Amino acid sequence: MEQPNLIRLKNIHKKYANGTIALSGMTLDVGQHDFISFLGPSGCGKSTALRMIAGLSPISGGTIEWNAQHHNHSDNSSGDISFVFQEPTLMPWSSVFKNVYLPLKMRGMSLEEARPRVLEALAMVGLNRFADVYPRELSGGMKMRVSIARAMVTRPRLLLMDEPFAALDEMTRLKLNNDVLRLWREHQFTVIFVTHSVYESIYLSNRVVVMAPRPGRVIQEITVDAPPVRDASFRESAYYMDLCRTASAALQRTMDTDLADH
Repeated sequence: MEQPNLIRLKNIHKKYANGTIALSGMTLDVGQHDFISFLGPSGCGKSTALRMIAGLSPISGGTIEWNAQHHNHSDNSSGDISFVFQEPTLMPWSSVFKNVYLPLKMRGMSLEEARPRVLEALAMVGLNRFADVYPRELSGGMKMRVSIARAMVTRPRLLLMDEPFAALDEMTRLKLNNDVLRLWREHQFTVIFVTHSVYESIYLSNRVVVMAPRPGRVIQEITVDAPPVRDASFRESAYYMDLCRTASAALQRTMDTDLADH
């Protein structure tokens, strides 16, 4: 049975004060427990769309509609949305535990009350033994795990991820891809994930939204009809490679169109 929408973007438009149109006419339905990747070249408005969904940037036109049963309207104090940025953005003077505790502290939860949830979030990403460690003692991949734990500690319904693994080596990136898929399966939240990588988008998602720049807009949606448990055999399958070729061709069309317009 088809899941109801969690969020609907209707004809979203974003124009900056300098006249730049970042997005135009972006319409998208996001279902409960979707894993959607925004795939597109630099400047196509992927991160801008993510920030508007999070309420970090105002929209210039159109609407973002939430399913009232699954969101406290415009108030995100309930922790409905969490955001993982390109950089871990950890506080270097605070331990891993206190970095993960921060969102709960900002919601007025005491340290003792929050302790079980913080430790649970660290266990989710395999860092329960590193609670007292400081960020400077961690590798890049471990810092990103802390950032994911910090996002998960609020138990969000929607997790927004803005190219979180772009700066990591391939092996670490693949391991974190698998970790995020596992968390998504186990905790049944919705993910919108921004990436430049065709291979990453197909591996992670049940839907890939290909975007074109100037102005940013959706030009194609690709459905990934594969089991949520994915491994090396999926990456080696003919189905995976066919979808990667489809996504690559769509991405190439966006760049060809952009060049033709200039």
